[in-house]
Amino acid sequence: MTFDMIVQHFFNALMLGSLYGLIAIGYTMVYGILRLINFAHGDIFMISTYFVFIAIAGMRLPWIPAVALSIAATALFGVMVDRIAYQPLRNAPRISALISAIGVSFFIENLCLVIFTGVPKPMPRFEPLVRVMSLGGARILPLAVFVPAISFILVGALLWMLYRTKPGLAMRAISRDIETTRLMGVKVDRIIALTFAIGSALAAAAGIMWALRYPQIHPFMGVFPGLKAFIAAVLGGIGSVQGAMIGGLLLGFMEIMLVALFPSLSGYRDAFAFILLILILFYRPTGLMGEKLEDKI
Repeated sequence: MTFDMIVQHFFNALMLGSLYGLIAIGYTMVYGILRLINFAHGDIFMISTYFVFIAIAGMRLPWIPAVALSIAATALFGVMVDRIAYQPLRNAPRISALISAIGVSFFIENLCLVIFTGVPKPMPRFEPLVRVMSLGGARILPLAVFVPAISFILVGALLWMLYRTKPGLAMRAISRDIETTRLMGVKVDRIIALTFAIGSALAAAAGIMWALRYPQIHPFMGVFPGLKAFIAAVLGGIGSVQGAMIGGLLLGFMEIMLVALFPSLSGYRDAFAFILLILILFYRPTGLMGEKLEDKI
């Protein structure tokens, strides 16, 4: 493998891993507060691309305002999912909330299938990010630099919010003891809604950048990225924002480098990701940066 190929694979892996990390943060934030795996998160990732498509193709908005509108709409959509599907089950057994999450996922996918049909639609291109550029002998997209940069900025802003603001303090308190936090006067449902809004907005940003890289959108496009991001969250330590990003990067590099070094195994790339999940659950179920939390009786 030449040096130019190594550079090209490095940027591809960095971009893919950053996208996995952004999606994984939504899983890890919701789990950290509610101990709930939001299996509808991949579909929230998907719905953001349709919001962009509608804003550009239907409303004739320029690309950047369309993206801003899509992220805001997706954040609101995530809050609606919480209010409708999860909030009524706050005090129910966890299995009830888990079944609700799976049901919401199927509902969103099939609703989009009815509204938009199963025919893939082209993602409107933003030429400055998808125009191929040369770096020595490597040919990379500006998107491969833009995605990690935006991802690290967003993660930095999120960490600042978590550790330097009152809503962030409330989120960390709820993750430790939701009932005691409620007794201290914190509006728990409002903080949970904010958590869903932030996680959904990050998934929207990832979904839009994903659709720029793979420019076809369809109702089931969030299934595999969502599952991979869940693996990344478990790998990094579900409940840890930093761990989610690190897990995403590790998974992205593993997938790209596996195909680069062993092209004959490219068809098994997804299988290796799920094998990694099984190994992590066997040997380090708390992940790389997760901490052991005991269930309260």
